[in-house]
Amino acid sequence: MTLSVVILTFNSEATIGATLTSARRVSDDVHVVDSGSTDRTVAIAEQHGARIVGHPFESYGAQRNWAIDHLPVRHGWELHLDADERLTEPLIDAIADLQQRGFPGPAVGYFIPRLVHFLGRPIRHGGMYPIWHMRLFRRGRGRCEARRYDQHFHVDGPTGRLPHPMIDDIRMKLGEWVIRHNRWADAEVDELLHGSSGGIAPRLAGNPVERKRALRGTYNRLPRFLRALLLFLYRYVLRLGFLDGRAGLIFFVLQTFWFRFLVDAKLYERERGDGGLA
Repeated sequence: MTLSVVILTFNSEATIGATLTSARRVSDDVHVVDSGSTDRTVAIAEQHGARIVGHPFESYGAQRNWAIDHLPVRHGWELHLDADERLTEPLIDAIADLQQRGFPGPAVGYFIPRLVHFLGRPIRHGGMYPIWHMRLFRRGRGRCEARRYDQHFHVDGPTGRLPHPMIDDIRMKLGEWVIRHNRWADAEVDELLHGSSGGIAPRLAGNPVERKRALRGTYNRLPRFLRALLLFLYRYVLRLGFLDGRAGLIFFVLQTFWFRFLVDAKLYERERGDGGLA
């Protein structure tokens, strides 16, 4: 095997077993960076033969770059996963084929499509699939953005795409989902008000993440509050999000309306300067 796998964890006992099982299919060098789990995450990782290291969590970008800089990975390629992401059988086969052929061609990194599972159902409509992520790259050629929210990996060379998805299996309770998105809304507001250094530049004709950044810039120029409603209607109606059933309804209301409306509300609160609502 010619690639190492790096997985970030925190209280991930519901999903880490499936993630590690799929990771071991493509690598004999699996590393878990845990940020203080208090459940069975570390025990499960040990059972799967992963190499475990603890490191305090600052941000996703900082944690991922710490892993890149400090883990003693054995192989020349790295695959980076979250604890709730697992490889599908076709993706395992595609990665194995790349390894057998010695990663031919000029690409130093590969985008992988992500398919979200929410409340037990795949979310295939509403523009939610495929969402491309740079996760597989040659060692020393990839970094993660130092953004407060929505960080992506980027590489310093040509890229390719693998056609088959990894599953982002969201198992957390809705209460925890809301807590995390409330925290991420604060991070998004910080990003919008203060910006970030470096990172991936927006470009409509660029790779999938560059294009996403360009479209996000268009969204940010729309009127506040109204844009959250427009995004929901675009994804749920025009992009057929309603075809994903009740799980899709809950997902699109929360993700594309509530969360985006919350970001705008926090922007309004922050710009008032009093730190709270009257």
